[in-house]
Amino acid sequence: MEDKELEKEIPVESEEPQEKPEPQENGEASATEHSASEEVSGQPDSGDGKDDKKEKKGFFAKKKDPKDTQIEELTDKLKRSMAEFDNYRKRTEKEKSSMYEIGAKDVIEKILPVVDNLERGLASVPEAEKASPIAEGMEKIYKQLMKTLDDLGVKPIEAVGKEFDPAFHNAVMHVEDENLGENIVAAELQKGYMYRDSVVRHSMVQVAN
Repeated sequence: MEDKELEKEIPVESEEPQEKPEPQENGEASATEHSASEEVSGQPDSGDGKDDKKEKKGFFAKKKDPKDTQIEELTDKLKRSMAEFDNYRKRTEKEKSSMYEIGAKDVIEKILPVVDNLERGLASVPEAEKASPIAEGMEKIYKQLMKTLDDLGVKPIEAVGKEFDPAFHNAVMHVEDENLGENIVAAELQKGYMYRDSVVRHSMVQVAN
């Protein structure tokens, strides 16, 4: 009985529902977060982060290695040297060929009087003696010499019956001939020769007017 009376005398606190804090509006929350970020960083937040990206990109951008620049310079110098050497080689070959041709023409020019003398000697042999061993031997030597010159590129210039050309002919006489046209070579006084594409000796000719 006493216990029941005590329970009646002790007042029981009524449990009232606690008031929940009202949610803040978006503007207030963002302002709070913004101020918090400023306090942490010490600088105002720009909002887009582009400046930070540019700074990072500039900081981490790869710089050109001085070795690469040196390699490019050396490569350029090598290409220039190779081009200069190629030009020098071509120029040297051309000069060498020109010197060889000049030397060959000089030797041929000294041989031509020997050819002229052989031709004069064969022309002076009488018909009755052309079958003699001496005449036949001279004929064979002459043919062998002309064959050798032909193999070297030495060829006689055609003159008789051709139109006079100062590039190949040297007119020393003029003749009146109705059977020949004007400026036509009537006779050849000394045979001319060419070595390849250049004249070694001009033909001495008689030209009809």
